[in-house]
Amino acid sequence: MTKDIFVFVEQRGGTILPAALQAISAAAQLAARAGGKVTAGLVGQDLGPLADKLDSTGVATTYLCDDAALGMYQPLRYTRAISEMIRKADPQIVLLAASFMGRDVAPRVAVRLSAGLATDCTELDLDATGALVVRRPIYNGKATSRVHFNPARLQIASVRPNTFPMPTGGAKAERISVAYAADASDDRQTTKEIARTGGAEKDVTEASIVVSGGRSLKSEENFKIIFDLAHALDGAVGASRAACDAGYQPHSRQVGLTGKTVTPQLYIACGISGAIQHLAGMRGSRRIVAINTDKEAPIFKVADYGVVADIFTFVPLLTEEVKKARAH
Repeated sequence: MTKDIFVFVEQRGGTILPAALQAISAAAQLAARAGGKVTAGLVGQDLGPLADKLDSTGVATTYLCDDAALGMYQPLRYTRAISEMIRKADPQIVLLAASFMGRDVAPRVAVRLSAGLATDCTELDLDATGALVVRRPIYNGKATSRVHFNPARLQIASVRPNTFPMPTGGAKAERISVAYAADASDDRQTTKEIARTGGAEKDVTEASIVVSGGRSLKSEENFKIIFDLAHALDGAVGASRAACDAGYQPHSRQVGLTGKTVTPQLYIACGISGAIQHLAGMRGSRRIVAINTDKEAPIFKVADYGVVADIFTFVPLLTEEVKKARAH
């Protein structure tokens, strides 16, 4: 086992997931302490252009499992491909993004390689023995758990999106091809199509900026002001449970205990009072801005900045100011 840190770099449709690049930054910090280097793995089809993008991230070696059978995500095939890359790289630690794919494939790889696994980690470090030590939120963010790994075994951790910065700098990485050893047992599942919910809009769990609307929007049509602000900020659109239950937005955009947990750099809550289940899904945001006419709304207790104003008046004005600032 080397002292290297391996990162599975998730890509979808020829685009690298930003959270996967952030995991490279986390790997660089660990590699500096361990005395190893950062290696990365890509799985898919026609990966050359994506490998080029990793050359400026500080990755020393990129492993490519490039095969037509891996053109679309299929958990059994990807598990086999990722496991083979890890065996070839022989790292001490494996990191990947805590995305939908990461949550699906990480336990499969951990079982196949008899590795330890911690998911949705927000802090990573090494102890005096070189073992990985991580912190991960539990009980919907009300507490954190400190997890110690066994250094004698492979250690795998998924990293919560928007927890670490994007990587910078680095020379051209060495490239090593890893053949995909197809197995009939992997064909028990077949992926025919991958349909993105919410159309072309960003997913709230992966965006660095989220603008959410509540039941105060009163209709699906009125959510246009939320979309306008989100698009001006290059962010994602979220919604409270009440807004989704009312049919104003699909539940794929719901933020909260019964929806999705988000950790953006900036979260703007428009007309959301701040029910406990909603706060549980967004309290991990780096900066929270609340806009509400009720100055006693619970959302203001967790907000970094609060605006007591009518959202139908204030949000369009804010959107215009954002557009002006972006134009300069």
